[in-house]
Amino acid sequence: MIIVLHVITALSSVCFGTYLFFRPSKANFRIYYALIAGTFASGTYLVVTLHSNVLHACAAGLMYLAVVAFGGAAARVRVLARNRNE
Repeated sequence: MIIVLHVITALSSVCFGTYLFFRPSKANFRIYYALIAGTFASGTYLVVTLHSNVLHACAAGLMYLAVVAFGGAAARVRVLARNRNE
């Protein structure tokens, strides 16, 4: 069950990152960060309880982190550009 929650949370954070790019707000950034934290917490729980291969989990986690970090940074740049123009 936790693996389903983990996958849903990870996919939700990637999808929400896309939404965040088009509708950035302080509340949406908090939701985005909470989804990312939930993904990492459930991933850590899965590695610890299932005694998974840590190297594989870390590699997948770093790829996930690269995708969500890029999305968050792009949304942040968009907010800064919009504020500079106002």
